This record gives sequence, C-alpha cells and structure tokens, in this order.
Amino acid sequence: MKDKTDKILGKIINQNLYEKGFQTPLIDNGLSNQEKVDLIETHFRQILITLGLDIADDSISGTPNRMAEMYVNELCNGLDFDQFPKCTTVDNKFKYSDLIIEKCTIKSLCEHHFVYFGTAHQPEELGCWVAYIPDKKVIGLSKINRIVSYFSHRPQIQERLAHQIAETLKYVLEVDSVAVIIKAQHFCVLTRGVEDENGFTITSSLHGLFESDRALRSELMSIVNK
Repeated sequence: MKDKTDKILGKIINQNLYEKGFQTPLIDNGLSNQEKVDLIETHFRQILITLGLDIADDSISGTPNRMAEMYVNELCNGLDFDQFPKCTTVDNKFKYSDLIIEKCTIKSLCEHHFVYFGTAHQPEELGCWVAYIPDKKVIGLSKINRIVSYFSHRPQIQERLAHQIAETLKYVLEVDSVAVIIKAQHFCVLTRGVEDENGFTITSSLHGLFESDRALRSELMSIVNK
C-alpha cells in the first residue's frame, strides 16, 4: 500500500505550531506505541475494577486492551508526527484567485472529559469549513480532509483545532488568506453537566483577506450558514 504520510513535513508543522503557540500540550515520554498500549491497558483494567466491574466476565475481559488500542492507534494517532498526511500541491496554472471551500467532517476527543465532539452525527447541520484564496499553489481537496482528520485525532479543544488547521494550510500553500470555521457538538455538554441536546459550538480562525475584507467574509459566512 502506498505510504500516505510525510514524516518530515509532520515534524516541520509541529515546530511551526509550537513557535506560533498553537501546539497541543505535549511531552516526550520516550514510549513506543506498544509500550503506551501496555500501560494504558494496565491502568484501564484498574479503573474497571475500581468501578466495581467483574473483569473476568467474557464481555469485559478484553475491554482494557480494546480501550488501549483504540486510544493509541485510532482516537489519538494524530499525536504521532510521523502520521502527518502527505499534502500534495500543484502549480496554480490557471491563475485561479477566487474562493475555494471544502466542507470536512470532524470526529475528535474533548481533552477535558475525553468524550466525543464533532460533526459526523449531524453532517447537514454541522461541519468544518476550510477556505482559502490560492496564489501560486493549489492543494488536492482530499488533502484538506486528511489535515482536518489528522488534527482531529488527538485530545483537542475546538478553538485550538481551528488554528492548527489554518496555520498548517498557510504553511503548506504559502498563502495568508485561509479561513477555518467549525460548527460542532460536544458530547460532554450533551451527555453530562447541563445535558443540552441542542447546543453546539462555533469557532473560527480567519487570516489574510478573510480577516480584512468584509465582503469576502460575508460571502464565506453565507455559504456556511446555508
């Protein structure tokens, strides 16, 4: 299978976000993915025991390993810079200089309560709109989705997620005019605390002309609000 990751670019993007103050709070614990799985499995088994569950039951006995594998290899694999997606760009031969918008799906993990937040369960109403005005380069549309997915697959807060996506596209495309608008629902609000089933959160990261040009910003928002 063709490798769809770019380890070198992943490290560059990581450093860029760190310098701009938008990086996820991280430490280098020196653990391999398998070591992480083993440790999480051990600790989650103890959580289940503490809750009073019988981990000898055949329905629960494999849960600690399933949870560990899920966190390391699925829900949080966006913490691994080596998994950063390839971002193929091509020359803007047609001199296209108008608005490009891609609506993407977010499935992420709230870093406050470690429950889902995102857009996948209500794709018509919710979403992540990524827009840019091209200059010398354009990017394959699926690459935008992959960037959104990469940063979604880690413990997140929605405000930071919008900035991480925007700053990454600015770097890859070498443009300033990038906008990210996220309209998502948080299950930490839906299923606990206030238990608001109709609540959602909107965040944005606007740059270049999207910040300075009111008409362009209005055009973008009219598309988002359709």
